[in-house]
Amino acid sequence: MKVAVVGATGLVGSKMLQVLTERNFPVTELIPVASEKSVGKEVTFKGKTWKVVNAATAIAMKPNVAIFSAGGGTSLEWAPKFAEAGITVIDNSSAWRMDPSKKLVVPEVNGDAITQDDKIIANPNCSTIQMVLVLKPLHEKYKIKRVVVSTYQSVTGTGVKAVTQLMNERQGISGEMAYAYPIDLNVIPQIDVFLDNGYTKEEMKMVNETKKIMRDDSILVTATTVRIPVMGGHSESVNIEFENEYDVKELRGLLEQTPGVIVVDDPSKAQYPMPKDAHDKDEVFVGRIRRDETQPKTVNMWIVADNLRKGAATNAVQIAEYLSGKNWL
Repeated sequence: MKVAVVGATGLVGSKMLQVLTERNFPVTELIPVASEKSVGKEVTFKGKTWKVVNAATAIAMKPNVAIFSAGGGTSLEWAPKFAEAGITVIDNSSAWRMDPSKKLVVPEVNGDAITQDDKIIANPNCSTIQMVLVLKPLHEKYKIKRVVVSTYQSVTGTGVKAVTQLMNERQGISGEMAYAYPIDLNVIPQIDVFLDNGYTKEEMKMVNETKKIMRDDSILVTATTVRIPVMGGHSESVNIEFENEYDVKELRGLLEQTPGVIVVDDPSKAQYPMPKDAHDKDEVFVGRIRRDETQPKTVNMWIVADNLRKGAATNAVQIAEYLSGKNWL
């Protein structure tokens, strides 16, 4: 199994290598791919060093699968070239997510949407992934009408530059800024650019991707996405209105039985999910499950996951595992 990781030297790319190792994906040859300035550098994987190559060289090396985490521009330019060469692409950028001809996949939710003919498969936005994993069993049981979500997102979602900005500010060092404002001791209620409707691109990603992954355009979603000075993962306050009545205990039980979800919810012991607990874990954690007392058939909950893992690298590797299990790679 030849595996190319495009963007191997970046924050998510290096997490991809870690996840491929930990999950023991059957890599016989790693092809680390990065921009021209990184070509020739070495990447360590499973105790061996592999030389970084450019995208054209990687295609000529004919990998079975290419996992992209190098930004939308790179994906738009190179993913079709890999696909034309018969290489399956799993893309972590936003480039292909809303393309009607491409599948947008969280394996536990809609893995069955993938076919052998899909050569470019999109990995959803990190915030969407953790939310839909929780929504799926609830939608099947109670039918979701509307979701109101506010996110509290880690600086790691922006990348190395943002992590450096936060650490510099902590130490009183002036340096390059990833954000227009300080992030330490601050909260920035803007992720990505603003659109004409007053929402940010990140907020509309959550709206549109949720409908596509859940295969139900009737689900209403409204989002506010916020950057906070945290490292371990993204948190979400989610309010869900159902068509049908629910029982809190039954709902909690449904989530406890959902693969990839861990319920941490004991107010008497002040137990609830936090980013520091989700850090470097593949599961999605949910707690603070309680009835919304202001309107019927509505529940509140708190959802946390490591955005670099289930929100990016792990989900991409799980897609590769699904394809490998079908002998499609």
